[in-house]
Amino acid sequence: MPTKPKLLSGGNPQIPKGEGDAPVQAFIEAMPGWKRDVGRRIDALIVRTVPGVRKAVKWNTPFFGVGEEGYFAAFHCFNKYVKVTFFRGTSLKPLPPGESKVKDVRYYDIHEGKLDEEQLASWIRQAAALPGLVQ
Repeated sequence: MPTKPKLLSGGNPQIPKGEGDAPVQAFIEAMPGWKRDVGRRIDALIVRTVPGVRKAVKWNTPFFGVGEEGYFAAFHCFNKYVKVTFFRGTSLKPLPPGESKVKDVRYYDIHEGKLDEEQLASWIRQAAALPGLVQ
């Protein structure tokens, strides 16, 4: 019987790295509480918005990309929210609200009951059209 993934600080699941949908789904299923539903919604929104999206789990974080161009977004669990990272976020309109010390990166923190799917879909569409971050 497989053991449940360990939750790291902030409740982020520790999932082995891997390419494809399976490791991303394992990550989402291991997300604690209400965050699991948010993870499912983010994943479904990305799949609907970006046909043929490429998925991977690296550094205990699901990454999303287009072709071999690199990744445009990722998400991570924290105690009170799920953080969506846009690697070229400073090019998105309107700017995602979370600032970063990393050039070009912007964040969207999703607190319980506060996911704006329409805005998130707009940022995903814009981000997927930009050159990705090679990892």
